[in-house]
Amino acid sequence: MEKRGIQLEPIGIIRSPLKDPAQAPKQGSEAAVEGWLELEGAYRDGLLGLEPGRNVLILYWLDRADRNRLQVHPRGDTNRPLRGVFVTRSPHRPNPIAVETVQVLHVDGTRIRVRGLDALDGTPLLDIKVA
Repeated sequence: MEKRGIQLEPIGIIRSPLKDPAQAPKQGSEAAVEGWLELEGAYRDGLLGLEPGRNVLILYWLDRADRNRLQVHPRGDTNRPLRGVFVTRSPHRPNPIAVETVQVLHVDGTRIRVRGLDALDGTPLLDIKVA
């Protein structure tokens, strides 16, 4: 297979009370963690029409993930058998892109208050799409 380079530029950053992976829920749907999506000013116009109450998909880069790991114990439970990362939701994978549905609580300029995060503070935000 021919390899081609792909370049992604974050549109912003996630601000979350979660500072350490041990604090994060296994999935955002398992906790009501609130935080902010802070977009770069150049993307402000892309938020036109975004209103509180709406669910959106956020795509973000798991910058602290181990990109060399191909097998994991599901949910980090060593009592469970190893599985390939492509059949789990593990953050550890060759291209650690995460997708999550969050609820918009408030929009303030280029800042969006959301509920349902499992991302760590400072995580690069790649994209936002309606759910």
